[in-house]
Amino acid sequence: MRAVVQRVAQASVTISDNIVAQIEKGLLVFLGISKSDQESDISWMADKIVNLRIFEDEQNKMNKSLLDVMGDVLVVSQFTLFGDCRKGRRPSFTDSATPEKAKVLYDEFLSYLKEKYPINVQQGEFQAHMKVNIINDGPVTLLLDSQKLF
Repeated sequence: MRAVVQRVAQASVTISDNIVAQIEKGLLVFLGISKSDQESDISWMADKIVNLRIFEDEQNKMNKSLLDVMGDVLVVSQFTLFGDCRKGRRPSFTDSATPEKAKVLYDEFLSYLKEKYPINVQQGEFQAHMKVNIINDGPVTLLLDSQKLF
């Protein structure tokens, strides 16, 4: 499971000229599911994201988590995070999960966040063509991968 996590002042998702999700201060998470991902990846990724200390404290140091600042989170599914561009000029998506498997894990990821944490969780629409509007804060952007644990 991969996530691109961006600290935002605000973010929204628009589908067919309709805003379907919108957050203020918090995190925008682009979430990719691989064919090797399992349910155990969900808790690791979700817990890591909400507890990352990437919000500034009173001394302007990144010491506060999403929970500390009571921020929002917007999760957008993005299979292209598993695009392999090492050969040729067209990405290969053979490492991405099938849409059926990805949808199940994406929904479970959202449920886990909503059930475990007292935060506002918003989401994009799975497999939809979305326009994501972002006002980055920092910018602060991190890449997380549940399979590349050290």
